[in-house]
Amino acid sequence: MRRRKLGGELRRQRELAKLTSLEAAHAVGWHQSKISRIETGSSGVKSSDVALLLDAYGVSDPELRALLGALCGAGTADAEGARRGWWYAYRNLLPPAYLDFISLESEASRLRTLETTVVPGLLQTPAYARAVTRAALNDPPPEQVEKLVRVRMARQSVLRGDRPLELCAVLDEAVLRHEVGGREVMAGQLRHLVETGSLRHVRLHVLPFSRSGHIGITGPFVIFSFPRIADLDVVVLDHLTSSLYLERKEDLRAYAAAFTTLRAHALSHENSLDFIAGINGGA
Repeated sequence: MRRRKLGGELRRQRELAKLTSLEAAHAVGWHQSKISRIETGSSGVKSSDVALLLDAYGVSDPELRALLGALCGAGTADAEGARRGWWYAYRNLLPPAYLDFISLESEASRLRTLETTVVPGLLQTPAYARAVTRAALNDPPPEQVEKLVRVRMARQSVLRGDRPLELCAVLDEAVLRHEVGGREVMAGQLRHLVETGSLRHVRLHVLPFSRSGHIGITGPFVIFSFPRIADLDVVVLDHLTSSLYLERKEDLRAYAAAFTTLRAHALSHENSLDFIAGINGGA
């Protein structure tokens, strides 16, 4: 999926530069067949090669260059010593699918998610993340838990800074009712949801049990949207042992429509924050 999307965008940039694939190959000292393989997504490409092509095409926009770098695997460094993603230090601990997810998340401009069982990772407290990790990995060694919790907390940096990620989450009421880690941990997590929900770029919508009967139309999912390039949107479905990435326009339309429907059935953002605070107050 990534190779095809990256290849398509590199082809578009080449065409904007008014270069043929043969001319582009000559500009960077490659065979034309390598350009063709990259643009069709039939072969992988290093971040250093992407940078070389973008230089040849006169692409100087740092935001676009960073996004295309993420598509080719931003967790690694190229031969010129390009800056590694912060998660590089955890590359031996995290599965490739999780590294892919993190790199996409770090470059996305908007994230829409439906959660039916747990609080989204970007909104978790350390204590809640610790309890979820222990449960998911069947009580792993404490040092592994702490490393994974540090990764989850570091991920939340996308909600801060000059251009924070726009996050819209639909939460089934069950997410708020499950006492993950015990009552005290859950109380802290609910307080954190209300506090984070006050950020202008975070919108929370609770689906009360009275309205969530239709939630069976789908399971949890995430929709990533990216700046500048609309057709890079992707849907991610998590399974027990892997993640599934959907890129077809029909899939994107279906999940976008499902999210819109679910949000329409959910409480407003303001009423959702009151609802969460009410649960915490009655705990």
